Amino acid sequence: MPGWLNVPNLLTLLRLGLTPLVIQAILEGRHLLALAIFAAAAFTDYLDGATARRFKIATPSGAYLDPIADKCLLSGVFLALAGAHLVPRWLVGIIIGRDVYILLGVATVMLLTSIRRFPPSIWGKISTFVQIVTAAVWMARDAFPCPPLNFLSFLSLWPCAGCTLWSGLHYTWRGVQMARAH
Repeated sequence: MPGWLNVPNLLTLLRLGLTPLVIQAILEGRHLLALAIFAAAAFTDYLDGATARRFKIATPSGAYLDPIADKCLLSGVFLALAGAHLVPRWLVGIIIGRDVYILLGVATVMLLTSIRRFPPSIWGKISTFVQIVTAAVWMARDAFPCPPLNFLSFLSLWPCAGCTLWSGLHYTWRGVQMARAH
């Protein structure tokens, strides 16, 4: 078995595999199924990191694959939620825009320097967590329609947008610091 193929990386691959299923469920209006698949996929995000740290089996492949799986899942889910007219498009614009902005920043730094390592920041992790909670709340709102979930889903928009924007600014600051130090 290749050295990169371990339990944490298999969990990450599982998250990638669950992504099209949750997107399909959202687009088909199968809200409870979408929520269940999303919850399983989101749990693999926690589990792969915890397993890699606990058993000291983190790999460079996992370090690259994990954020890709996160972005595929969250971007796909938010695009599907917007496509199904379930979340405001402006929120999805902020989320996707931040990701594109960060990718362009990373590409620029890689083009102009020899820096090749871009570890996640605490704000990036917080933003991912808040996006997961926001997506789950919006899916729960559609699976279990009730006034408290309607209110909670509306309230979740602002922390999600704020954390997403702040993490983009924080990555910019870190990128500038890394480039200057280089």
